[in-house]
Amino acid sequence: MVIVISLVPIPFQIIALTQERNSLFAYPHDRLSGIIRELGFRCTSCAQCCTREFNGHVFLLDHDVSKVKTIDPGAIKPAPRPEFCDQNGVFYVSGYALRTKEDARGSCWFLENGRCRIYDQRFSICRIYPHMLHREPDEKGNIDWRQFSGLNEHGEYHHDISIEECSALARQVTEYENAILTQEISFLEFLQDYFAGHNLRHIQKVYDDRMRRFSKGEPIKVMVFYAGQLEENVITKSDLFDIPE
Repeated sequence: MVIVISLVPIPFQIIALTQERNSLFAYPHDRLSGIIRELGFRCTSCAQCCTREFNGHVFLLDHDVSKVKTIDPGAIKPAPRPEFCDQNGVFYVSGYALRTKEDARGSCWFLENGRCRIYDQRFSICRIYPHMLHREPDEKGNIDWRQFSGLNEHGEYHHDISIEECSALARQVTEYENAILTQEISFLEFLQDYFAGHNLRHIQKVYDDRMRRFSKGEPIKVMVFYAGQLEENVITKSDLFDIPE
């Protein structure tokens, strides 16, 4: 059974994410750095992580979106699986994702001949990958921050990485995870006030109905949260929008 997060009242979502963010900062820096050193990951430039086939989608932080807009505005799209849909059939999502190409693997928009054409300006998630954390509760319900992405599926492991490099990477990972959580909390706080001020509410039935029509080719309006405001986007299935199952 798929649980739709928007069925949970927004204030409770905000509380849960705030607690999660607190857990992030409570996680010992030295422990995280030690785990990164034990992992010893080294990139082999296989570019597997730069495909939709392997990673689904790349969610962009606001400062990454600002960077993309100066490089190539067409490289972004509303992030998949919007969190809310109001009674008028308008969707709301917490940010933008990186567009992918329409090749067999869904290669990153900026991937050419197996190499990133904007490597020196690559995005936050690309700089820490695969060390972004999968947050899962343990048997006591406490969040575990130690599961990294795509282990043993690409790259090489058990390289000797200096303590200084691991410490710096652990700091970047924490900063990235904090930014993701903070952006989602800001989105929920903004939307809570926006819905109240415009007499709107999330309607799951409207959400499901519009998604079914979208899958058959009907365009939908998606309001994307960016830089503290909502930006309107009208998209169709051809925009490679990820349809919830």
